[in-house]
Amino acid sequence: MKQIEIFGTGSLKNIGRIAQRLNAKRILLVTGTTSFQLSGAKKILEKVLTNYDVTIFRDFEVNPKLRDIKKGIRLFKKTKPNLVIAVGGGSVIDVAKAINALAENAGNPRDYITGREKITKRGKPLIAVPTTSGSGSEATHFAVVYIGKTKYSLAHEYILPNYAIIDPNLTLKLPRKITAASGLDALSQAIESYWSVNATPVSKRYSAIALKLALKSIVASVRQPTRQSRAAMSRAAHLAGKAINLAKTTACHAISYPITSYFGVPHGHAVALTLSSLLRYNADISEAEVMDKRGVAYVNKTIKHLARLIAGSKDVAKAATVLDTILTGVGVETKLSRLNIKTDKDLNLIIKNGFNPDRVKNNPRLLTKEALRKILVNLV
Repeated sequence: MKQIEIFGTGSLKNIGRIAQRLNAKRILLVTGTTSFQLSGAKKILEKVLTNYDVTIFRDFEVNPKLRDIKKGIRLFKKTKPNLVIAVGGGSVIDVAKAINALAENAGNPRDYITGREKITKRGKPLIAVPTTSGSGSEATHFAVVYIGKTKYSLAHEYILPNYAIIDPNLTLKLPRKITAASGLDALSQAIESYWSVNATPVSKRYSAIALKLALKSIVASVRQPTRQSRAAMSRAAHLAGKAINLAKTTACHAISYPITSYFGVPHGHAVALTLSSLLRYNADISEAEVMDKRGVAYVNKTIKHLARLIAGSKDVAKAATVLDTILTGVGVETKLSRLNIKTDKDLNLIIKNGFNPDRVKNNPRLLTKEALRKILVNLV
């Protein structure tokens, strides 16, 4: 399915035209709790959707759980919408994608999420509208759902939203901490998708443009935001989403999930903690450790290209320093000990739960538990 993308200031108002074209009558609107109003989306949509039967679903957690999805599915089946709209950050859009897909498939939601069952039916038309510049969820065919502390990625081509509306105006009042964390997620996705074993010429083109935009604007969007820096980060996040939709994420994301689940570090921040370490790690590759079928020479070339994109030269150490400087620049903590991750027990928890095969196997260099322990110890 080819997605229709609408980008630009004020583009949210296009929703009314799209709903009319789809002949929608009943709408399930999935939103965040405060972001819907803070972003200005509530005020706009109340006018645009005034003639529609709209049911709002916002009763779910930031990192959505299976019970949240089941709750949404019950509401979906009760209200029988013919259009779903998601307005919010990555979790909001993931919730909408999961509900929309699973409500139309008769099996147990847990079985689809854990991969025991395959999605066979397409959901209703879905419009995704991000209010953050980070996850790129509006551009991907997968949705994150947690069962307990374990993260799963529900993936199928039917999950990709039919429409993505990226309106930078919705990010203008985004709080500083969320701007930083979501921006770091976009930056990480641009880098990971570039070195991923699944990277293609198309995905790398998306990654490279997203990376250039993020490098130029991420610190400014946090410290001294302007309409220009917000727009640049909105575009960077969307392009990084398009990149991971093809190439997927890698080790940084795998390691991040237990850091978020067990220690409460926001997702984008958790991902970025190991970004410079993994850049150095992937640069020091051998024939015995290469995971990319294109070989060591290809991986070395890719990492050097990345270093040049980040720092203007092939110097990986210099590029890693640039990334560390960005984390400091947006005001997030870079030391695990200051995030209450201090003991061997803490590190063991991350190592035990940080080897999600869907992510680690995408890393160009084999990541062993011993290697991850060294990386984490250096970050304490």
